[in-house]
Amino acid sequence: MSTLPRMEAAEHVKKNKVVTAAHAASVINDGATVATGGFVGNGFAEEIAIAIEQHFLDTGKPKNLTLMYAAGQGDGKSKGLNHFGQEGMVERVIGGHWGLVPALQKLAVENKIIAYNLPQGVISTMFRDIAAQKPRTISSVGLGTFVDPRNSGGKINTITTEDIVELIDFDGEEYLAYKTRPVDVAVLRGTTADPDGNITMEKEALTLEVLAIAMAARNSGGTIIVQVERVAERGSLHCRDVKIPGILVDYVVVASPENHWQTFGEQYNPSYSGEIRVPMDSLPPLEMSARKIIARRAAFELRRGDIVNLGIGMPEGVSNVVNEEHMLDQIVLTAEPGVIGGVPAGGLSFGAAANTEALIDQPYQFDFYDGGGLDIAYLGMAQADSVGNVNVSKFGPRLAGAGGFINISQNAKTVVYLGTFTAGGLEVAIDDEEIRITKEGKAKKFVEGLVEHITYSGEYGLKKGQRALYITERCVFELTAEGMELIEIAPGIDLQKDILDQMGFHPVINEEPSLMDARIFQDGPMGLAESSGNRVVNLELLVPKEFKEI
Repeated sequence: MSTLPRMEAAEHVKKNKVVTAAHAASVINDGATVATGGFVGNGFAEEIAIAIEQHFLDTGKPKNLTLMYAAGQGDGKSKGLNHFGQEGMVERVIGGHWGLVPALQKLAVENKIIAYNLPQGVISTMFRDIAAQKPRTISSVGLGTFVDPRNSGGKINTITTEDIVELIDFDGEEYLAYKTRPVDVAVLRGTTADPDGNITMEKEALTLEVLAIAMAARNSGGTIIVQVERVAERGSLHCRDVKIPGILVDYVVVASPENHWQTFGEQYNPSYSGEIRVPMDSLPPLEMSARKIIARRAAFELRRGDIVNLGIGMPEGVSNVVNEEHMLDQIVLTAEPGVIGGVPAGGLSFGAAANTEALIDQPYQFDFYDGGGLDIAYLGMAQADSVGNVNVSKFGPRLAGAGGFINISQNAKTVVYLGTFTAGGLEVAIDDEEIRITKEGKAKKFVEGLVEHITYSGEYGLKKGQRALYITERCVFELTAEGMELIEIAPGIDLQKDILDQMGFHPVINEEPSLMDARIFQDGPMGLAESSGNRVVNLELLVPKEFKEI
């Protein structure tokens, strides 16, 4: 049953749907399930979120909300879903990523809200299942991780007790069944609306799952509120440009310019929305550093025709190296919210891409990823253990969340984890084609025992026959049936002092590790686009003959 007032059918057709943000906020009732769209700052309805927060501060309503969202939506400070972080406003959160919303994160860690972390791609596709009135979203994504009900089932604090993830079996294979729930309120964003509520998205960097969320709310008997930049005359929007039909929209809010930036990092970048294409040689190369060494070594794993995903943080450097090496025309970079081609953006614009070739809805991108469409994925690595498990989601009281990490890492044909060998004050010097550790980091990333939170299961990866590499500034590991095998060492690195003494376990060493390619530590481009030796030697037999000229 809807928790919001709905227009009569005749009013729905004839009434101008444009209202103030304050009015839209006032119609949300206590206990409603609110689904929001956005990716970092891309597509987030900031004006409406501000109004909802202010209405709560003024009246104490709406309270006890259930908040449901796929991608992380915030700036790590006060914007985005941080507006929902007032105590008492939210009772339950089902979210894909928590790292950008410290206000909500604090409530979860302090056991003040019921809190779940589910894979971003599962929640994104779940909105379609809710629209279709399906009771569960079925997926293999999450098996062996903290989302698996044999572990924590996605629960992230002690007051969260209800099981919303179930283990099931089809044809002798295990799957996870994620419980769906009706959506009472959809809070979305577009660019232009007409008085009937038809919404276009011509200046948005992403289309995300706005249509799926709107349909989920409509078929749940709920209400849809959409923030836009401007209003056009009735009947003037081209039908092919309309992303959310007016029949799915109840209220339209015209935002102030300061609350409708294209991303939380940039007011408007026309190359993100496809208005123009910018010259790629305008992108500055990375300065020589541990990060660049890692990104350069990672680029050696690419081969012509690869479809690639780049995660946030350390993996963003791979796109800079690929551009510097003039390899953009040989591979296709993608990002999980739906960009295909071009160069993915970083920082608070992460999720957008310059010069993208195609832009699709986020649920379809995850369909592609989950079905094995990625040739290679580059992801961050905060902790790893002797059996190849990786943790990027939870560290003591710090809750980052998984985002799309689980979908991507479990289903890419090759997954490459990138990170410095230690954390907390690491300093390096690079000269004479060698690297030296001038100050060791305080925290070990390769830990004794199991990682604190299993975001990637090494056991599950091996079962699927997936290739997994772990690249740092000083060495490279590969996951094998025997465990983590040390396969390469950087020139200038001492095996005992710089590697073994800085690990919580002893890696597999079957033979003397190879030296990392000397070009990685030189100034200037490495010549990967023209070289035939840009793959590590023990993979040479895997490269088809026609690819060996790259």
